[in-house]
Amino acid sequence: MEQLKTLEEVQAFFSQDKFATENGAVVDAFADKYAVCSLVIDDRHRNALGAVMGGVPFMLADFAFAVATNHGGNIVVSLASNISYCGVARGEKLIATANCIKDGRSTCCYNIDVRDELDNMVAVVTINGFKK
Repeated sequence: MEQLKTLEEVQAFFSQDKFATENGAVVDAFADKYAVCSLVIDDRHRNALGAVMGGVPFMLADFAFAVATNHGGNIVVSLASNISYCGVARGEKLIATANCIKDGRSTCCYNIDVRDELDNMVAVVTINGFKK
């Protein structure tokens, strides 16, 4: 895989991530070992109680992990993921920010904070990845 250098190249490449993008996820920013992705909350993201379904913050965090780890020409896959839900989304948008905690020779570890646009913490996700 070639290294993607511009936001437009990253957005075009990750538009092929159909599950995330067809559920509204977009790439907002990226840098070395870092990514910000977001989605606008609509009815398809809500559960029977009207709250954001738990899988939505997880999907967005996983997408941010993919962008942070795979835009530089590497192929990284998830080994393990852990999510802690911290509160409900009160806004209209979710924002996932992925930051590298550890970048080893064959594995990596990322922390992804998922907040709404009002800065309410919705979830914290830790993902360990394997570099292929």
